[in-house]
Amino acid sequence: MTQPSKEPCKKEACNIQACLSKNNFLPQRCVKVIQQLQYCCEQCEYKSTHCASVAGILKQINK
Repeated sequence: MTQPSKEPCKKEACNIQACLSKNNFLPQRCVKVIQQLQYCCEQCEYKSTHCASVAGILKQINK
């Protein structure tokens, strides 16, 4: 049996970093991966340190 990760949304957060790097740091081009992080955070009840950045990223997209 595998142990749950202490950082359950690390993969999604890394995907956002990779997407932003490829897209000149324009969050509008990374909406799908940002939504994946948000979904992960909802599933783990925001118990990952990577979830703290979701609100800030979403604000940038909705400008």
